[in-house]
Amino acid sequence: MTDRYDFKSIESKWQQRWEQEKSYKVSEDPDREKYYVLEMFPYPSGRIHMGHVRNYSIGDVIARYKRMRGYNVIHPMGWDAFGLPAENAAMKRGIHPAAWTYDNIDYMRSQLKAMGLSYDWDREIATCNPKYYRWEQFIFLQMLEKGLVYRKETTVNWCSDCKTVLAREQVIDGACWRCDQQVVPKTMHGWFFKITDYAEELLQDLDKLTGWPEKVVTMQRNWIGKSQGLACDFQVEDSKEKVTIFTTRPDTIYGVTFMSLAVEHPLIEQLIKGRKQEKEVRAFIEKTLLEKQRAAADHEPDKHGIFTGSYCINPYNGERVPIYVANFVLMEYGTGAVMAVPAHDQRDFEFAVKYNLPIRPVVQPQETELVAETMEAAFEQPGVLIDSGRFTGMESAEAKQRIIDHATAKGFGKALITYRLRDWGISRQRYWGAPIPVIYCEKCGIQPVPEEQLPVVLPGADSPDGAHAPLHQQVDFYTTTCPKCGGAARRETDTMDTFVESSWYFARYTSPRNDQAPLDPRAAAYWLPVDQYIGGVEHAILHLLYSRFFTRVLRDLGYLEIDEPFTNLLTQGMVIKDGAKMSKSKGNVVDPSDLIERYGADTTRLFSLFAAPPERDLEWNAQGVDGSSRFLNRVYRLIHQHLDCFNDSTNCDFTALDTVNSQLYRKTHQTIARVTDSIESNFHFNTAISAVMELINLISTLSADDTKSNLEPAVVKEALEITIQLLYPMVPHFCGEMWEITGHDTALDHRPWPEVNTEAAREEEITIVIQVNGKVRSRLQAPADIDSRQIEEMALSDERTTQFLQGKKPKKVIVVKGKLVNIVV
Repeated sequence: MTDRYDFKSIESKWQQRWEQEKSYKVSEDPDREKYYVLEMFPYPSGRIHMGHVRNYSIGDVIARYKRMRGYNVIHPMGWDAFGLPAENAAMKRGIHPAAWTYDNIDYMRSQLKAMGLSYDWDREIATCNPKYYRWEQFIFLQMLEKGLVYRKETTVNWCSDCKTVLAREQVIDGACWRCDQQVVPKTMHGWFFKITDYAEELLQDLDKLTGWPEKVVTMQRNWIGKSQGLACDFQVEDSKEKVTIFTTRPDTIYGVTFMSLAVEHPLIEQLIKGRKQEKEVRAFIEKTLLEKQRAAADHEPDKHGIFTGSYCINPYNGERVPIYVANFVLMEYGTGAVMAVPAHDQRDFEFAVKYNLPIRPVVQPQETELVAETMEAAFEQPGVLIDSGRFTGMESAEAKQRIIDHATAKGFGKALITYRLRDWGISRQRYWGAPIPVIYCEKCGIQPVPEEQLPVVLPGADSPDGAHAPLHQQVDFYTTTCPKCGGAARRETDTMDTFVESSWYFARYTSPRNDQAPLDPRAAAYWLPVDQYIGGVEHAILHLLYSRFFTRVLRDLGYLEIDEPFTNLLTQGMVIKDGAKMSKSKGNVVDPSDLIERYGADTTRLFSLFAAPPERDLEWNAQGVDGSSRFLNRVYRLIHQHLDCFNDSTNCDFTALDTVNSQLYRKTHQTIARVTDSIESNFHFNTAISAVMELINLISTLSADDTKSNLEPAVVKEALEITIQLLYPMVPHFCGEMWEITGHDTALDHRPWPEVNTEAAREEEITIVIQVNGKVRSRLQAPADIDSRQIEEMALSDERTTQFLQGKKPKKVIVVKGKLVNIVV
């Protein structure tokens, strides 16, 4: 025997066996409870990184553990394969995006297999495969028929370098997140999913997500952004037009002193036309639009505005209200018009001070009088109304409803619920994406592509040399005939946002080869929802929200029976090196392939699991990898040292063991309990591994020459068998080999998880900490079943403790049973 195990031959052997035997291929089994574990599928960029290793190792431990617990486990893998990065990378290399993407998939698949991940590879999908996006196009058409898809003109963030629309989250400091080109506003038509139809359900059902991190739930709640209040019309002076506002503070409506409009508001053109302010307002709008396009999504601009020259009338008091255009008003939130109440809104207060506009308090705090001239900030809390007509003297809560009722009765307003959430714009002006399946006919208008003509396939995708210019530049693609009248027509040349593919892939895994429908409802009903979803917190809003939306759409189309796609969510931390997230740009990337070549997959997995709890960032540490390698080799040597125990058939009475053997037997079952609890409670694999290390330390200590002769072979055998079983989900190749060389025929995948003997795990003695006024002064050994009264008596009579009491009578004695006694003097 050598001192080190041959990880290369062992890992190759087990990977070949798993692949040949299709060890992780699964199908529906109504007699078994299912478990669906899923890591967010990767973008095939070319190579996996340490973040992937950590993410997929976490998922694989859960999958292997759940199999050993008797579950029918589905653990699939695929590729989020469309998108601009592949298109740009292919252009730079002069090859087709399909060739680039599939080459990367082949390489990354081999890397994942080299990690020993227990995927059902028969369920593998790639979203760029027409067999996948055919059904995405089919779902689009069903949504179109149901009124959940529409087309409209909109102002978008346009990157002229990438020649595509960017989401607001993709604009960083005014530049494209990929190429750093300055972004400009552009008006164009686009397709939208009506996610707002599900806003209330998406919001209310967040309460069901008890298995999600509260931080992620809060982020989604804020993103949906429900507001309840008053929608009210302010008549434009000398015009038939009205400015409609929405406010959550109708109790302040008598304090309106000006109106603020977003620069994109459609009324502005009429408000400024022919007025002396027209030229200045237009210049202000142009400047503001450019600044907004170049600002970060969370940027709060300095407040600027300009008077339009027009007024509107407050319907409650008949006052003329000057209308301003302001850079801080968002067209996409509310109505794009804000009634400005400087006395009770800080943003309005600052604007009013800057432009010398009136400030009028109309809500007073209790027992305090607000004076406009002396106010240094807005009073934004509820209070008692003043100077508010018939509503004067009312508390804010009552006044809000009364003011809404008045508007409703008079016909100039009503109660309204609004959401920050906006419909999902899915149009992208690039090649490498799923074509939107509609046709434009001058005679018949917008026509859906007939189902029998799906998929609408990307031109040239089946040829490495095929054209991959944006579709609007490919005449042969967009020239077609109308399916209704047979006349000349034009295909839609936009492709779908790649978030569409990732919004339903988890469901497609349940029947990935179904060529009759997007999903097999029976398979989906068995496997879904996903029991454990794993991925980065950067996907907390868009991907997870869109997946929740798509699940409801597929439910309402009759494919699913569930409301929520993911029962439990784990957002793992980043991998950090030299104080920063690993990235090529920072030059701090560690290639997992190098680690696997040098140490083996099991050591690489073990390090990524042991270095930190999964939800925390993992700090890269080369010594930690060495330590993981040393630990596995230590276990290897210990097993070989005791191989004779596995051939010993001597009977052993585990209820009548001597002190040494009892100690090891007890530690073995305590370790089962600790590992099981660490996995079941919070997936803290680091503490699970630490518990096994403690067991190994004890076996090593008791295996020293002077005590080895006292060890019962059966006790050692059980301890080592349990060690192998507990480590198997983390280091499957190593443990599979150790299990085999110790004489076992049944693969560990088919062995049940070890059961703890709670009686054996119970300590005979425990250590009690004695504190005096909160400071540790002594420790006592006591029987494990000692009661609180006996513990208190032992503590008060302890010789060392009495020295610190100095004859004083205790005021209080606090006993935490089994742990400590705190004596207060």
